[in-house]
Amino acid sequence: MLASLVGFGYYSVMIYAMGLFMEPLSNEFGWNRSQISAGMSISAILSIPLSPVVGAMIDRWGSRKLALPGLILMTGAISAFSISNGSLTQWWILWTIYALCGLGVKATIWIAAVSGVFTTSRGLALAIVMTGAALAQIIVPPSAQWLIAEFGWRLAYIGLALGWGVPSLLLSYLFLFDAHDRQKNITQHQQEETSNGVLMGLTVKQALCDRNLWLIAGSTITMMMLTVGVLVHQVPLFTDVGLTREDAAWLASISGVGGIAGKLVTGYLMDRSNPNFVGGATMGVAALGFLFLMEPFRSTLVIVGCAFIIGYSSGAKLQITAFLTGRYAGMKHFGTIFGVMSSLITVGSAFGPFMAGAIFDHYGNYDMLLNIGVVGALCAGFALFILGKRPNWSPEAGALSQG
Repeated sequence: MLASLVGFGYYSVMIYAMGLFMEPLSNEFGWNRSQISAGMSISAILSIPLSPVVGAMIDRWGSRKLALPGLILMTGAISAFSISNGSLTQWWILWTIYALCGLGVKATIWIAAVSGVFTTSRGLALAIVMTGAALAQIIVPPSAQWLIAEFGWRLAYIGLALGWGVPSLLLSYLFLFDAHDRQKNITQHQQEETSNGVLMGLTVKQALCDRNLWLIAGSTITMMMLTVGVLVHQVPLFTDVGLTREDAAWLASISGVGGIAGKLVTGYLMDRSNPNFVGGATMGVAALGFLFLMEPFRSTLVIVGCAFIIGYSSGAKLQITAFLTGRYAGMKHFGTIFGVMSSLITVGSAFGPFMAGAIFDHYGNYDMLLNIGVVGALCAGFALFILGKRPNWSPEAGALSQG
């Protein structure tokens, strides 16, 4: 679980560092923010059709055999950004290489590893592992700012790559052994129980026609576009309202604290309360964060609160999507169905930062982005509130799952 937590966070390093590199890259090469953000969008788009391939490879070989070479390649890919020479073509090629190397450290790798080992406490284990992304939100912005200020942006890329990649590789080498590696220790009885659980749920065809899954999908992609767009641009957003880069970097890490709280608190509440209401409220509350970042509300104290709120909603969205998808789709074809949800998450990640950069380049500020955020967060929350009755996928209701 520790290896997966750190590995899960490594894939988020570039997302939460991007805002710190925008100003030095723009100053040196004259790029605007949408051009810089487009690299991340290209990377996310490329990973969409390749994600199912990664899932099939995990099913065949296990997480360990993909994670170890993936971590090495990812460290090299992040370090390679240090050779950028001002050519946008080269910049986008570097992001293409990063996308291909990043397939070995995607969230699916770590979620599959933990899901295959934990049973009784699987929900808690996944919640803890997913805090790896929030941990990156806390650590990466101030670390990137310090590295850029002390050593320049080129060495900062190398520092971030080695600083997170080496510990991830070491922990995975020592501790990452998933169900494939432990198969000899699994009893026949346990295998039969797992098999029985997997058989309950919708077919892929049924899932495509299911209103509830469409609502979950719409809520997911909306929140991904908004929260990732704001999180990637939050440092320049904060500096645009008068904060120093150092203060903006530290305030950006507040989102990581909110992300950890969002994962753990939401996971606890969804197990014990109506998950539709918990998920809807968690998504909807982000509207307050977007609203109070606008004039005349914002002040340093208010910005701290907004960063926490947006981080809280952003940190919980993947967990909410996974939980509700399992509730409404069952486990019979969960991998395929959640793979589609994961693709939507990637689409949101791809277009969110580019949308935010394009809005700034057109209007000269982020006010339109925040206005869209208020409406979008309320709609995303409402979509989860109106989800229908959850099916019963228990073994005793096997006949229902066949219908």
